[in-house]
Amino acid sequence: MEKFKGKAVLGSSVEGPGIYVDSISFYGDIDPETGRLPDGRTVEGRVLVARKSKGSTVGPYVMYSLKKQGKHPLAIVLGIADPIVIAGSVISEIPLIYGLPDSFFEKIKNSPKFYLRIEGDTVELL
Repeated sequence: MEKFKGKAVLGSSVEGPGIYVDSISFYGDIDPETGRLPDGRTVEGRVLVARKSKGSTVGPYVMYSLKKQGKHPLAIVLGIADPIVIAGSVISEIPLIYGLPDSFFEKIKNSPKFYLRIEGDTVELL
């Protein structure tokens, strides 16, 4: 069990299965009605993990819609966070941690299943 430090925008205590993508845009990469990625996986009830996020001014509205429909991720963990995704996290009240080191992403990028615990600004790989 390894712990990694980041910067919490919306700190929280969250534990759940993770889902990894290299980069994420909430406008175009996630279906706002189903919470599904283009490959069919869902972010609902999972910790969404990506090395970076790509903003679009529509992204925060998609995040808010996902939250209202109960299709949102439990939390978002990023290496590099786009300011638009940070704003979306705040208005949608979805916990977000960014600034994690590359070593964290190297450990999970090829894992079909992984489980995370988040406490404030710390992400623990279980």
